[in-house]
Amino acid sequence: MKDIDVLIEALPYIKKFHNKKILIKYGGHAMIDDEAMSSTARDTVLLKYVGMKPLIVHGGGPEISRSMDKLGKEPEFIQGLRVTDEETMEIIEMVLVGKISTEIVSELIKHDGEAISLSGKDSSLIFAHKKGARKIEGFEEEVDLGLVGEVDEINTDLLDLFVENDYIPVISPVGIAKDGTSLNLNADTAAGEVASAVNAEKLIILTDVPGVLRDPSDPGSLIQKIRISEVPGLIEEGIISGGMIPKIETCVKAIENGVKSCHIIDGRKKHALLLEVFTTNGIGTMIFE
Repeated sequence: MKDIDVLIEALPYIKKFHNKKILIKYGGHAMIDDEAMSSTARDTVLLKYVGMKPLIVHGGGPEISRSMDKLGKEPEFIQGLRVTDEETMEIIEMVLVGKISTEIVSELIKHDGEAISLSGKDSSLIFAHKKGARKIEGFEEEVDLGLVGEVDEINTDLLDLFVENDYIPVISPVGIAKDGTSLNLNADTAAGEVASAVNAEKLIILTDVPGVLRDPSDPGSLIQKIRISEVPGLIEEGIISGGMIPKIETCVKAIENGVKSCHIIDGRKKHALLLEVFTTNGIGTMIFE
């Protein structure tokens, strides 16, 4: 496609999403690889300069595990969920809030985007409660994951304050309980909750896969569009499986709470964000009502 055709194709989307909030969940390759991180940050700033209002929620699981290893602490998972004691929670905050969040802000500023790092604890941005002990398949007794939280409420006033003053908020998925305790939150879930609370037009989740594939070994089998009514059937068939299930469930909940569409895209692909927002076909899987 010629450059001029790309611009012409982008125009209706620039008009359609002008002044709309776009929640981008940074994850996977888009955060580990320096070049990909820089490219994603630049594309996020571009969205802002053409009139959109991007917000970012980021994860950091692999980085947390690496830091735990360095500090001689053994990461423990139960069916993919991190067991979080007080020491682990300190490491999580150190990595998410102290390292990753500030690195993303630095990249955005490097590309002339005004950005601010926020923890879910700042001004009670993400109020949460500790998940209780619960039954997990394969365990006889109920399992308590420790300081793992579920979101109760988002302080949208704080986010609106920054967004309306042209800042890109960069949010770490750490919640605060009523007693001031820090809680570890699932980053995808936190992104969905923030997207719903701020009435985002789109939720875009950057991952390390092309989207939902009919055949996991064939990138050409990408399902480009999924209605939320089709999700239970695709899970039953095993087409949506493993780590994709919580991502899709986050999307379904966000759409039920007013987000217009959700997109799961491959953050390893150059300019994935722009291709998803500004082209007719997009590049990943779109979930809609």
